[in-house]
Amino acid sequence: MSQTTASEQEPAFIEVGEGRGARRIAVRARPGGGPGSASGAPGLVWLGGFKSDMTGTKAIALDAWAAEHGRSCVRFDYSGHGESSGEFADGTIGRWLEESVAVFSQFCRGPQVVIGSSMGGWMALLLAREIMRRGNAKAQLAGLVLIAPAPDFTEELMWKGFSPEIRAEIETKGVWLRPSEYGDGSPYPITRNLIEEGRNHLLLGSKIDVGCPVRILQGAQDPDVPWKHAFALVHRLPAEDVVLTMIQDGDHRLSRPQDIARIIAAVAEIG
Repeated sequence: MSQTTASEQEPAFIEVGEGRGARRIAVRARPGGGPGSASGAPGLVWLGGFKSDMTGTKAIALDAWAAEHGRSCVRFDYSGHGESSGEFADGTIGRWLEESVAVFSQFCRGPQVVIGSSMGGWMALLLAREIMRRGNAKAQLAGLVLIAPAPDFTEELMWKGFSPEIRAEIETKGVWLRPSEYGDGSPYPITRNLIEEGRNHLLLGSKIDVGCPVRILQGAQDPDVPWKHAFALVHRLPAEDVVLTMIQDGDHRLSRPQDIARIIAAVAEIG
């Protein structure tokens, strides 16, 4: 199946949250089976990055690969992103995690490889922890593939690196507009609520038990998530079946054809 066909798949919508916190989440869930299917092969779940949507280069490429190999593939937009409802400025790590758990619970059956990019890497680790806590019998983790993963980024890569002037603006005004080189170039609103609520979900201060194999791909030239951040994550993961691949000329996007091939190879290696 072509990438164009994959991107034209119409989304379904689910409601997450209640009352004023309710939002419609857009989901594209491709069933497995059919020609080329590998019996019992894990499905794919895509978790995108901060201010990214499910129609990006990596998400579409993975969906097309899943279709070609008869695997299920689930991707969605967090609230305030893409085709989902809500304002981006209202988003928090906990809010987006709630949506990730809801989509996984409703659309996934059997073993799954969760692929998380940037913030999606943090989401994948948090989702893995939630799955272990809840003991979901309908769907299980076969493995995680993390692309430039950014666990704890609100604290480690944002707050700790902000100047006193930026911190003061966030604390007094409740928001700072961060310049961006991604998407349409519009600045990102970084809210006080995003920073403060993110502290409820920090992972790097203790052992992270995900209960499955982990593959990490990191660009050495990444200006947004330094390669040392990936090393800090690896040190918190179990020693067994965790592989970090450093791409010397890779940037944060890791969306070049050779990067996509590495990502797909990591997914296929897990099963």
